[in-house]
Amino acid sequence: MSEPKKALVLLNMGGPDSLEAVEPFLCNLFSDRDLIQLPLGALLQKPFARLISHFRAKSVRENYRRIGGKSPLLHWTQRQAEETATLLGGDWLPFVAMRYWAPRAAEVVQAIRQQGIDEAVVVSLYPHYTGATTGSSIKDFKQAVAAHHPALRCRYIEDWHDWPAYLDALADCVREGLAQVPAAQRNQLQLLFSAHALPQKFIERGDPYQRHIEQTVAGVMARLDSCEHQIGYQSRSGPVRWMAPDSRKLIRVAGAAGRSLLVVPVAFVSDHIETLEEIDGEFRELAGACGVPWFGRVPALNDRPSFIAALAALVRRAVSAAV
Repeated sequence: MSEPKKALVLLNMGGPDSLEAVEPFLCNLFSDRDLIQLPLGALLQKPFARLISHFRAKSVRENYRRIGGKSPLLHWTQRQAEETATLLGGDWLPFVAMRYWAPRAAEVVQAIRQQGIDEAVVVSLYPHYTGATTGSSIKDFKQAVAAHHPALRCRYIEDWHDWPAYLDALADCVREGLAQVPAAQRNQLQLLFSAHALPQKFIERGDPYQRHIEQTVAGVMARLDSCEHQIGYQSRSGPVRWMAPDSRKLIRVAGAAGRSLLVVPVAFVSDHIETLEEIDGEFRELAGACGVPWFGRVPALNDRPSFIAALAALVRRAVSAAV
């Protein structure tokens, strides 16, 4: 008799699948008070979100146009889910639940129920915990389970910033990037680990995100030959105090010092708007304008076999710990 099927569910932010989807995607994002607490309180969050997304959509739509007209995040997350489930074995079925665009958690939980599955491992694809991302996504998924499949038994993997196999895979990405640095630039090279910024108030109220980022970077650097490095934070927007230092400021400082830069996306496990447009486009242009002699980026983890193996091992550990 075959083993009962189990669900592997990967949680991610999601992204617009067309230029027309940009504005409603932004509205979904700005409506989430775990991520962004707009002024005037919860009752006015959605009306205010619709207003902001309407005015932001034009510039954001142009950013997506520059990377092909849609987000590649669903493609990569589906590949990660499928390949991880394959490594886990035939009794695992892969699912993807996005927080702000399709497929949403309610749809995914209903699909799991229709498959007759009553056991799932749910993995946040944000390795570094913050209530704004992992916390919001898991709360959203739990609400969907309660509403649509309360019999579903879930094990949640909320952070894995120091998972050795993940650090090994990320260090491999950095080595690939380092191999592309021209010999003449290596003596003046600096690694810039760039993570998505959070409002500083998140950190001050005890969110572990910054500590997790720093521990990941320390783990990666312990696997590499000695190289100067810094941590910066990107994607800062809006009139709040953000985590520092700003990645853009560090690029300007590097240019003034005549330092070459190799950017390491950290906190991002797939290529998306922040790697393809912000780092490869905006950061590269800024580096050129600031006199950075050479600028590069390490490849994202995407469906790299060592990363898929790291995810599969993470799931196996969660299952064995529960036995």
